[in-house]
This record gives sequence, C-alpha cells and structure tokens, in this order.
Amino acid sequence: MFKYIYSSLLLVFSITLIVGNIFNLQTRLSFQTHPAVALVVMLFSIVWLTMVEGGQGAIVGLGPVDPDLYKESHPMSHRCTSIVYKGDNLQRYLLGRQFMVILIVFIVELCGATHGGDHGVELWGLPNWIINIFLSSGVAMILFTCMVGQLNSEIISCHYMLDYLNSWFALITVWVALAIEFSGILHICYLVQRFVGYVAGQPIESREPDRSVLQNIFYYGRCLMSFALLCFAFAVTFVAIFEKKTTVWEQVPPWASVVIFFSLMGCIGILEGSQIAYFAVVKMQTSEQGQDGSMGWFAKKSACILFKNHNHNLAAFLVGRQLCVVSCMFFIARITAVKLEPGEANIFGVPDWLQAIFNTGLLGALIVAVVASVSWRLVASAFPLAFFKNPLPYVFLRLCLLLEMTGLLHGAWVIAFIIKKLTRVQRDEVYIGTAEERSEKLMADKSKRQMLAGNPLPACDVGDDEPPVVLSYDDDDDKDDDVVKDDETPDAAGTSVEGDSDEMAV
Repeated sequence: MFKYIYSSLLLVFSITLIVGNIFNLQTRLSFQTHPAVALVVMLFSIVWLTMVEGGQGAIVGLGPVDPDLYKESHPMSHRCTSIVYKGDNLQRYLLGRQFMVILIVFIVELCGATHGGDHGVELWGLPNWIINIFLSSGVAMILFTCMVGQLNSEIISCHYMLDYLNSWFALITVWVALAIEFSGILHICYLVQRFVGYVAGQPIESREPDRSVLQNIFYYGRCLMSFALLCFAFAVTFVAIFEKKTTVWEQVPPWASVVIFFSLMGCIGILEGSQIAYFAVVKMQTSEQGQDGSMGWFAKKSACILFKNHNHNLAAFLVGRQLCVVSCMFFIARITAVKLEPGEANIFGVPDWLQAIFNTGLLGALIVAVVASVSWRLVASAFPLAFFKNPLPYVFLRLCLLLEMTGLLHGAWVIAFIIKKLTRVQRDEVYIGTAEERSEKLMADKSKRQMLAGNPLPACDVGDDEPPVVLSYDDDDDKDDDVVKDDETPDAAGTSVEGDSDEMAV
C-alpha cells in the first residue's frame, strides 16, 4: 500500500511541476507559442498515447478469439480487429504503431520538458536540488509519461480488451498506424526483416497473394525512399549536434552527445530485443532454456530469475523496462531535437517549413524507430538464445526488476483502478466467456502464435495487480515453484501464470 501512495503523490507532484514549468515558459513549445497551446498539445498527446499503447494489447489479445462472438456487442472492436487481422495488416499496424509511440513521446518532451538555454531553471522559489532532480533531468516528465500515458492503459486493456477498443478513437488510431506504414517511411524495416529471415533460414511468409510488377515497383520504391530518408535523418542530426543546434545541455560537448546518442539507442535495442527473446524462450522446454547451465552462466541465471515466482518476474521486467525505454527516449529527444537561435541559418539551407519539421524531432523519432527498436526486435525474434545468454541483457533484467521493486510506477495501478471505476468497463469473460467456455461452444480460440524470425510480436499480461518480484535464486529453493516445467504450456500471453490467458503487449 505504501508504494501505491508514495508513487501517486510523486506523480501528482511531478504533474504540478510540469504545468508550472509550462506556464513559466521554460519548455520549448510554450516558449515558442503559448503555454495553453503547449499544455493542450501535451494532454492530447498523452491521451492518444494511452490508446496507442493499450490498443495494441487489446488487438493482439483478441487475435485468437472468434470475432463473431463480439460482432454485435462491440461493433467498433470488431471493426478494429477485422481490419488489423486482414492479410498482413497486423504486421503493418505494429510497425506504424511503434513509430507512433516514439513520435508521441518526442512530442510530449517538446511540450513539457525543460528546454536547454543559458538561463537557469526556476519555479516558485523551489530549491535547486528539487529543480535539478525533477525538471532539469526530466524525471517528472518520465514518470508522467510512463504512468499516465502508457502503463495504466496497458493494465486496463489486458483484461478489458473489448470495452477498450469499442470506440471511434481506437479505430482512428488503427487507421493512423496503417497510414504511417503505407507512407513508406519505415519500409527499410522490411528489408531488415527479409535479411534476418534469410540468415535464420526462415523465409518470411505472407498471408497475401504475390505482388504484381507494379506493386513490387511501388513496394521497393518505398524501401529505397525509406533508406534515403534514414540516411538524411542521420545527416541532419549529426550536423545539428556538431554545430550545437540541438536542445541538449550546453555543458555536453558534441562528441559526448554522439557517444550518448548511440549508447542510449543500444540500451533501447537491448531492452526491445530482450523483450522479444524472453517471450520466445518462455515457450521452450526447460532443457532448451539453459536452466541446466548448458548455455552458460548468464543463460542459467536469467532463466532462474525470469521464470521464477510463477513467471511474475517476467511481467515485472516489462514494467521496469517501460521506465528504462522511456527514459532513454527522452534523453535521445534532447540530443536529436533541432533548435535554432534567432538569425541562425537553416540546416542544409532548407526552407523554413522543412526546418520546422526538423525542429519537432521527427527525424530523431525515425532513427530510434528503425535503428533502436524494430531492427533489434527482428534480430531477437530470429536469434532469441543469443540474447538470452548474453551478459548485457542479464544486467538490464536485474536493473528492470530493481526499478519495478522501487514502486516508482505503482501509481499507474491507482490510475487504472480509478478509470475502471469511472468507465465501468467489464472483463472480457462477461461478454465472450473464458477460453474453456468458448471451446465448449465449438468456438475455440485459434492456435497460439509461434515466435518466428521476422515476427517482432511481444505479448504479456501485466495484470490488474502489481506483480511480486523475486530477485534471488538459491539452489535449495523449491524449484517446483521457481521454474517453468516442460509440461507447463504457457498460455497465449507466453506465461504460465494463473488466471486469465488474455494477451497484453508492453
């Protein structure tokens, strides 16, 4: 109970500081436009982020369920799943949705994070140590984004999928994600996907007919455009960094910005790849997971910790991972967002309207989406054991579990509880019954999806309650409770926890 209280109070305090910072003209958007504009844009972005995050969990979770079961009771949910599960649209939706998450986080940072400058940051006469911890470092924005914009929606959508998707807001979000994918800005990811599948010896399969000549020209044309756009994004970012035209702290030299930039992208990549690898490994037998030490010390320790405590540690890892990823994104946004002083020439002499696009951080979001997120997911889906026995993912596993144990994000469960009470959503079993009941009615769920090369699809049920964490593993412990047995078949969420088998993507 203490963690819920202190986390909620910390969140309220952070939001208060953020709003005060905005109206004190100490954020980029409030300084360039008006505080009310920055506040409205930030709130709209956060609300949309909740749908992007929670919507993915609901759509993925409803995949195995016969859509006819909820066609009449939840028509908008039915429209969402009908669109996404047509042909290869699920892959397209996930790709566009991943870019949406990163872009929205960058926009939220633009609206509410303290911008760099010569003047010091001041607010209501608060001590400098409070300003430095919460505003200058971005901790307040990170807590706000994680708890309000991401985790609470994921908690709700894992067991209330039908009610969560049953709105025009969810359908419009699906359309936008598919439109982003159709634009082709991320099509280079498909080339990475094909390469990974080729290396893994698993050709990428499609649910759609072979493309015609014109369709192939359009497809590979967008792949080429995406590659050129990525190169251009790197060029603009590096020029801005070395000419000191970004929002990074002025004390940080350009060379350090580049090192931090690639280091943080590597951290995001490890966290993204680990997520996929853990869901792949959890479906394997214990002998394949390396719990016997056959794959090395790190694989053994990772398996013993990750699948301990009835797999609750897997859900706890996802919570801590969320905090790590968002933190890295906020710092990358500071490094890559272009900021020109009055009178400075535009980068590469581009028109003002194009420079304005650079200033939003769109190019940084593109780099993170392709290089730090999707590509690592694709590699991990093809070679999960390589991640599992690597020391770096093990270090991040420990770090994520430790962060979750601090209770910093427990306020998200409080927000989810309040929203569920206000909206009066009901669990999916009320409408469509349990998986066993559906099977008895000859409307059994579809077979479980397998983790294949080039299939970056994570799924896990975080649950209504904060998952208990067990960090240590002793050989004298009762291993019947600590590890996943060969005869324990993980549910659709990829875990063997007791309760619902609804899916949840984090």
